Amino acid sequence: MSPPVLRVEREIAADHPAFAGHFPGRPLLPGVSLLAEVMEVLAANPALAARVGPQPMLNAAKFFAPVGPGSLIAIELHDEPRGLRFEILRGEVLAATGQFAAVAAA
Repeated sequence: MSPPVLRVEREIAADHPAFAGHFPGRPLLPGVSLLAEVMEVLAANPALAARVGPQPMLNAAKFFAPVGPGSLIAIELHDEPRGLRFEILRGEVLAATGQFAAVAAA
């Protein structure tokens, strides 16, 4: 497995709006919100954003462990021949993985 080309740590705020109603008594960050975190990291890095183009296509995403309020996550991006793979870690726990397709060179 290739080392990450970028690793960014982010804290998920306890008052993140996605926790409202998801789920009462045991708030969990929805998968779509985790994907949004990855997209924000991509958008902040022009070279990696160019790798997946202006309309990134998600080839795969798998969610393994919950992310709750106040969690510190690390988003790792790996540049691979077929695209850009990401891993989301909560401490040492793998929370999610996925891959965006690479855009064809112009």
